[in-house]
Amino acid sequence: MLSRLHPLPKLVVCLAWVTASILVFDARFQAATILIATAALIVLERKSPFVVAALMVPFALFGFGFLTTSVLFREESDFALRMAGEAPLGSAAFSAGIVLFLRAVACGMVSALFALTTDPGGFIKALMANWRLSPRIGYALFSALHLVPDLAVQAQQIRLARAMRGGRPPRRIPGPFETASLVVPLLAYAIRRASRAATAMEVRGLDGGPRTITAAPRLRRGDGWFVLSALGLLGLLIVTAS
Repeated sequence: MLSRLHPLPKLVVCLAWVTASILVFDARFQAATILIATAALIVLERKSPFVVAALMVPFALFGFGFLTTSVLFREESDFALRMAGEAPLGSAAFSAGIVLFLRAVACGMVSALFALTTDPGGFIKALMANWRLSPRIGYALFSALHLVPDLAVQAQQIRLARAMRGGRPPRRIPGPFETASLVVPLLAYAIRRASRAATAMEVRGLDGGPRTITAAPRLRRGDGWFVLSALGLLGLLIVTAS
């Protein structure tokens, strides 16, 4: 359902939720944001709960750093301690750490919600069609989108060639020395691909004139209802937290 929405209104809504998660210093608001983002991914997008839980791990580790810093070293701002002292979570340092921990997870989950429900190609086309993104930048981003998967294929081919030359099967997971030895060949491959892409862009005449963008996302009535409902829910949570 969310993947069918226009990328730009969804971006505005996600930025509003991330901004509110940063500005509102209340554990209940952060927890509600996490629950809403998680429920949207599981219920509306039918993502596996295990995948969603795995997504939280890096953000939780990041937030755990804030929690330990606040509890063990009490290196927190006076504003955070003053706001956290009003929360029923024990000491001010522990309350501030919990809020900072939940803030990191909340911002990460909202960002993951946008990334998992948005087609990168459609997002770039929407930026070019609606927000006048320069075609030079847009097509450069398209080239980067195609280049990243090709880098993985190229790295695997290099590893297979080296293994055949050495007369041994390739390791399933490359070690640190093998990974470091792949940097220069992959960098040369990326520079060669970028040069070809730049030449193609110049031949096609990517200037600032009018340009037809095929299959660009279009705004629908459902996008407006999504923005109103999401921002209305956000306003209700802010009023409840304040």
